[in-house]
Amino acid sequence: DYETTTVTEVASLQQQARHTICYLSAGSWEDFRGDASDFPASVRGTVMDGWPDERWLDIRRMEVLLPIIAARMDICVAKGFDAVEPDNVDGYLNETGFPLTAADQLAFNRAVAELAHVRGLSVGLKNDVDQIPDLVDHFDFAVNEECFRYDECDLYQPFTQAGKAVLHVEYEGEMDFCAESKELGLSSLLKPLDLTAERQACPDAPAQ
Repeated sequence: DYETTTVTEVASLQQQARHTICYLSAGSWEDFRGDASDFPASVRGTVMDGWPDERWLDIRRMEVLLPIIAARMDICVAKGFDAVEPDNVDGYLNETGFPLTAADQLAFNRAVAELAHVRGLSVGLKNDVDQIPDLVDHFDFAVNEECFRYDECDLYQPFTQAGKAVLHVEYEGEMDFCAESKELGLSSLLKPLDLTAERQACPDAPAQ
């Protein structure tokens, strides 16, 4: 988390030869963030399903949103993170309260990726599977939640064929997806949605 993770925690992970990815939400307003008041009411949309403290953002208002996201990424850099994971970058497929289009989403996601790259951060595409062919060249890796549950794992071939990592998690069921995960070139694990238990990773994850 860009806000709650400390410099010491990032350094400790890196000393263990781990890569550190900085989480931030790019497409939603979270009422608990320190910069929540920087978002004018006009860009805050409907409440996100399942997340009562978050609202979708009007990503067409890039002149408002990109400086805020850039400031968050500056915090990631200052804390020593290697990469950034901008979340909620598929608003155009959801009931946001705004008439967002696929073109709006592509423009926003590419702009967010550029913010990361100019700061020397790698950037991961979170979900947004329908736009992978148009975004794979702009993102360095992908993060997916439950692609086996939703039967969409094969859509990540543009990333794996480009030698880019796909970091994948399932939140329900058993570890019965590992053989197919390996065949598709994914790096997969099983983890409870509340993130309380130890992760269970598929063996022989691809080196990417």
